[in-house]
Amino acid sequence: MLSEPRSGRLAAWGNALLAGLVSPDDAVLAVVGEDAVHRVEGLPGESAPVGLTLALGRLRTLGVTGLRVALPAPGHPLGLSGPPEFNARALEAEEAVVCHGSALGLVPEVYEAGPAGDVHAEVVWHVLPVREAPPADVPSLGEAERELAEALREATEVLSKLDVAGSGPVAEAAIDAYRARAERGREVLAPGYPPRAVRVLELAQRVGLLVSLAYGNGHGGAVSASEMAARGAALRPVERTARRAQVAAYNSFVEQRERGMR
Repeated sequence: MLSEPRSGRLAAWGNALLAGLVSPDDAVLAVVGEDAVHRVEGLPGESAPVGLTLALGRLRTLGVTGLRVALPAPGHPLGLSGPPEFNARALEAEEAVVCHGSALGLVPEVYEAGPAGDVHAEVVWHVLPVREAPPADVPSLGEAERELAEALREATEVLSKLDVAGSGPVAEAAIDAYRARAERGREVLAPGYPPRAVRVLELAQRVGLLVSLAYGNGHGGAVSASEMAARGAALRPVERTARRAQVAAYNSFVEQRERGMR
């Protein structure tokens, strides 16, 4: 969870575009990010893959008024509502975008292309039918913020006791990179999102960084089987909480529009 999920970028900037807050060019540039190109396949009315600009415009004409994020993991269908085929594809990708206003969803498939030393990512978004139902296990922003604060306190205490908090040059480099990214314009979400969503997403990303560093630090100081089990038990619910908070933040744009707060 060190980097922003592609589904998050598509949902955030797609929402801003659908609301008329950004131009199509700016939205697509933000969604593509450092990837080479994004295409959309299986869009109703299109027989071949199309570019993001055309795809977002077509989704609007199909009745889409907002985009939500799903970040599922095994045993945790976070943000999904079915059917099984869509859920399975989303679980394999570990992310998806679900349209609000039309029973469609998009799942990314990432390809690496180019010669050694100049490899770049190309993304194809597969459009599939979804079930129109409430998404699974998505908290409100307030709930997500409270859960994150509590989980971070508990995990920090347990991981500190086990000496598995990130340490060493790799961890320090990751922390420095995160801080540099966070300070670079602080454009965590697209225009139109409430300040609380930005705050929750930033905290979720920091918590995700802690989890990633702890997992990437081998066994740290946890030298016994019981200590390693304790570390895993501490990290799993924290990672789950961070994913729930990310989804709550990305989905808050649609939620606040539904409540008529905009």
